[in-house]
Amino acid sequence: MKYNIRGQHILVTDALREHVEKKLSRLERYFEAPLTSEVNVTLAVTKNRQGVEVTIPLRGVMLRAEEKHDDMYAAVDLVVDKLERQIRKHKTKVNRKFRTDGGLKTLFREDSGAVSVLEEEEELDVGVVRTKRHTLKPMDVEEAILQMNMVGHSFYVFANAETKEVNVVYRRNDGKYGLIEQA
Repeated sequence: MKYNIRGQHILVTDALREHVEKKLSRLERYFEAPLTSEVNVTLAVTKNRQGVEVTIPLRGVMLRAEEKHDDMYAAVDLVVDKLERQIRKHKTKVNRKFRTDGGLKTLFREDSGAVSVLEEEEELDVGVVRTKRHTLKPMDVEEAILQMNMVGHSFYVFANAETKEVNVVYRRNDGKYGLIEQA
């Protein structure tokens, strides 16, 4: 794996870089071939909290995890654990779907020995438990943000009055707002 490690409001020391690379190299055991994609790691300090964000673009899937902790090394450990759970979950899903016709499952190793009964149970619990239907009223982005705040949600789906397309506004971790537009 190629690592792109950068720091926001923190100096990335050699010891910290080595720790990140060592922990992320644990993920290689889940893949058939060595990963050629670049692993993007952002280490940040915000309000005395240490944060780690890791993004690994792969063929057919984007692995991404974020974790905050009082200790940067602990945050790295926690984010790697999250990524391992994501890989195991995706591997289970892919293997179930392509069991007979060898599709994407060649991306993951057959016997990593890491899929536990707990992950199998988590996979079985995935499903739609509730369906809601709403009429999308055309509105501008500012009105959508107001509506989102009024209902107390962290996101809001609406019909953009300007573009006539379905958009989503959401509240970011930094307290600001984001907009997702249809491509």
